Amino acid sequence: MHYLIVSFTHKNTEIALRERLAFNSELEKESFLKKTVDCMYINEAVVLSTCNRVEVIASVKDTSKARETILNNFCKKSSFYCDELVKIADIYEDENAIFHLFSVASSIDSLVVGETQIVGQLKDAYKFALERGYCSTKLSRAINYSFKCASAVRNETTLGSGSVSVASTAVAKAKQIFKNLSGIKAIVVGAGEMSELCARHLLKNSFKVVLVSRDIKKASILAESIGGDIEVAPYSQLNDILNSVPLLFTATSAPYPIIKKEMIEYCEFERFWFDIAIPRDIEEFDFDGVEVYSVDDLKEIVDENMAQRAKMAKQAYKIVKDMTSGYFKWLNTLGVEPLIKALFEKGNCIVEQKIEDALKKGFIENTQKENINKLCHSIISKYLFDVSKELRNLATVENSDMVFETIQNVFNVKVDQDIEETNYKCNNS
Repeated sequence: MHYLIVSFTHKNTEIALRERLAFNSELEKESFLKKTVDCMYINEAVVLSTCNRVEVIASVKDTSKARETILNNFCKKSSFYCDELVKIADIYEDENAIFHLFSVASSIDSLVVGETQIVGQLKDAYKFALERGYCSTKLSRAINYSFKCASAVRNETTLGSGSVSVASTAVAKAKQIFKNLSGIKAIVVGAGEMSELCARHLLKNSFKVVLVSRDIKKASILAESIGGDIEVAPYSQLNDILNSVPLLFTATSAPYPIIKKEMIEYCEFERFWFDIAIPRDIEEFDFDGVEVYSVDDLKEIVDENMAQRAKMAKQAYKIVKDMTSGYFKWLNTLGVEPLIKALFEKGNCIVEQKIEDALKKGFIENTQKENINKLCHSIISKYLFDVSKELRNLATVENSDMVFETIQNVFNVKVDQDIEETNYKCNNS
């Protein structure tokens, strides 16, 4: 079994292509997962799709053939040239895949280092695949351990301290633009998690907020829970509000642009719009007096954030490296106990078979059977005691799985590696 991650992120993929690769509905995501795990070389798969990344995390039998299948599926989905997509994708295998997964969960691979949303997004992606049968034991071990790693990074560094997210970064950019924030009104389109974060950060920084959503009831509930200087407007008023407010943040899950050039009218003031949705909510256009920022345009603030957090990120990477090593050691211990059990069972089975043969041939009396059975079992236990001890020690050594496989072949024992969920889930509190 191997681990494989095919990754498209803000680091290697332009936003226009990420839009085509992103998953806009559960139906689309499930269809992709089904096509992926239907491949005979892929055991399990999870799709992680956020505003900064689209990744497939997989457990596979053959990394080369699995990689080809996943990339072909992405080509069909995005209608993009396969040769180009292959050049763009970052591919991580085995230990590198686990290191990358742990880095993602710990938010040190994020556009905004230290942002706290990614763990929840990974949990949602994992739950989606698990509930639909596309993910089981093999990936569950890795992903649950990644949550344990994220917790260690959060507790042992100050990387996740404060409110750090794409939303907070966008608001920070708005603060740079508007020196005097008093009375500045901002539109927030949408009523999801990202919209809520935008609204909270805006209010915290003395902006007034107008919350616009197709679901007016949901928006009203959200506004009430946030409190502060926030008003709710129906979606039907979006056109008018766009042309009367200088600042806009949009983060809906719409699969197409909801703000188009024909909606814009000339204003006497400049407008600054932040589109932090993938796919983007704002159509690409040029219009005098309207400056549009996408997620990738926040680089200046992101670089400043990275500079401030560089020392903490270095510490976090060390934790991730140690946790990656610890994960494989832990994984090996899961294989050693079933192997030891199989060796004992084979030995005991031989003892029982030979005792029955001896009884049939008259070599021993039936009255002696129980005592002879106890003696033979104690011999097996004594013989395998040191073997078991050495095997457990070997479980902490790199490439011990190759040793375990050799022992299985030498002793002709079969080991079921699929351990019940209660045995492989890690405490990630």
